[in-house]
Parts: sequence; structure tokens; C-alpha cells
Amino acid sequence: MAESTDPTWAHLNDKDLLALRLCDLKLHIPGSALEPHTRQLLAELRERGLQFRPYFWLSDDWYTPDGVPGIALPFYMAHPRLMRLEASQMLEVEGGEPEWCMRILRHEAGHAIENAYRLRRLKRRIKLFGRSSQKYPESYEPRPYSKSFVQHLEAWYAQSHPDEDFAETFAVWLTPRSQWRKRYKGWGALAKLRYVDRMARRFRDTEPLRKRGQTDVTVEEMETTVEQFYEQALAAQTQSIDLPLGSDLVDIFKVSKRKKQGARPAVELLRENRKTLVDKVTYWTGVQRPLVKKLVESIESRVGELDLRTTVKEQAENLAEVSVYATALAMNYLTRGKFVQS
Repeated sequence: MAESTDPTWAHLNDKDLLALRLCDLKLHIPGSALEPHTRQLLAELRERGLQFRPYFWLSDDWYTPDGVPGIALPFYMAHPRLMRLEASQMLEVEGGEPEWCMRILRHEAGHAIENAYRLRRLKRRIKLFGRSSQKYPESYEPRPYSKSFVQHLEAWYAQSHPDEDFAETFAVWLTPRSQWRKRYKGWGALAKLRYVDRMARRFRDTEPLRKRGQTDVTVEEMETTVEQFYEQALAAQTQSIDLPLGSDLVDIFKVSKRKKQGARPAVELLRENRKTLVDKVTYWTGVQRPLVKKLVESIESRVGELDLRTTVKEQAENLAEVSVYATALAMNYLTRGKFVQS
């Protein structure tokens, strides 16, 4: 967005920006940082010959309400200043990179087109993907090597629920140059992709059965302050992490008595590499970044309490082991809803 057209709040410091109400930011998609991405999604649908065009509105997160042929977009994506604030508050900006943003939009478009044409009622859809009435699990246990599902969003998200399986499959099918026939040759997921391809051809010249729906909450209706929004978001993601980490960490940071005198505190190594560890674990598991950060910090704190040491020759191996260890704990959270050791 050009500097001359920036709203006055774009130049406020974090404290003053957090004090504003969300509805007073006067955010709009046209002319925003989101507009090029929504245009690209519509262009991709058009290039596939589909008449369907989802509509968009700004809200508190990425989502598609049940039965609605439209997509909610998080308000922070509407302006670079809000994206920077999101990063400072939540430690990451979901969809903040162009490629990541488009992956999410294509996924949500899968939900929206299902709603537009009521595809969930079709027998073949139910047979291939399962019933939408299946309860969403609080957590799920992904099978990383399963060939029954496409791989699109992180954490093998297609495996979480039949509706997510369809949305992920549609997203892969829609992605330009995805070469899905070649990429998924020999996979069980190929039958799902072919089904999406047939449905797209079948409804190509058909007007959506449902063109509009309830948009749910919009940013114009959000009267909480920006600070209150983030307080609530962080509270929802905060969990006490109290794990018996001692014996495992002692096994990782084994330094012989002969070498211990010249070794450095392992906690220093972890502090220096905290961001890298958080990045890796978040990427591979899909667990929310604030929780992963808290987990890594808990490991770091325990390493300091135990006064564990590392040497120059061993620190690379120690970091790799801590990364694997933290990933295993985070996967426990993903599959069981809490950080527990196997």
C-alpha cells in the first residue's frame, strides 16, 4: 500500500495501535495487501473454467463457515503494519508469505465450493472422503507416510477430517502446475483428485446452488480493542507445560568428566538457536508457534537447571537431538492434545 494512502494508525507504535478497536481500523479488502491474492484465486478458478466465485470478508481468522460459499480472511492480512503487529504478538503471521497465503486460500476455496454446490450430499463424495457429520477431533494422529491423502498444508491436515480431506484435495487440484496426476501416481489419493476433476467438469457451466450465506463475524462488528483480541488469542493457545524432562536431556547432553571442564553451558547453545528450533518444530508438526516456543523454552530452562554442558564437537549433534526430541513432544500434543512423553 502506498505511503500516501496509509491510514494514520499505520504509523503508531505497538502500544497505541493495540489500544484501538478493531472496528475503528476501517479495514477493506479492495486496495489492501490481500487484494492481489484474492484476485489470483479468482483467476485460477476462471482458468479452470469454473463459474464459481467465492466472496470474501475480513474477520478474526482464516475460515469458511459451514454452508457458506465465501471465505473469511484475517484482518491482520489487510495491511503490512498489522502483519508486523501479528508477528510480534503471535510470533508468526499465518499466511504471511505469498505462497503460504495462496495455499490457505485454495484450501478455503475447497470448502466454499462444496458449500456452493452441496457436494457433501453426493454418494461418491461420501464414499471417497467420508461423512461431513463426523465429529471434528480435538486432536488427530496423522500417518506421515499414508498415500491415501494429498499433502498440501502442514501437519498432514487432510487426515484430520473428511471435509479437510476434500478441501486439501481441491487445493492440490487447483494449484497451477501442480502436476497432480504425476505427483500422486500410484497413490490412493489419486482417486480423490480424479473425483474433484470430474466434479469440476460437471459443474463447470452450472450456477452455484447457493450463492450467498451468513458471513459470520466481520471486522466492522468487532468492538474489542486490538490488545483484547490478542489477549484472547494467546489465552486460547496457552498451556502449562510441566514435563519430567530431566533424564532425557541428560542423555542428550552427555559430556564426560574429562571434557566437562572445557565445555560450555548447553543452555547458551539452546538460547542462541531458539528461533531455529521453534521454526523447525512448528514447520514439521503444525502445532501453534506460541506453544512450540513455550515447549522449547521449557526444555531450555530445564537444561539450565541441570547445568548440562556441550562441547564444540558435539553441539551440532546435540541441537539435532533436541530438535527431534521437541518434535516428538509436539507431535504428542498434536495427537493427544497435551505434551506427554511416549
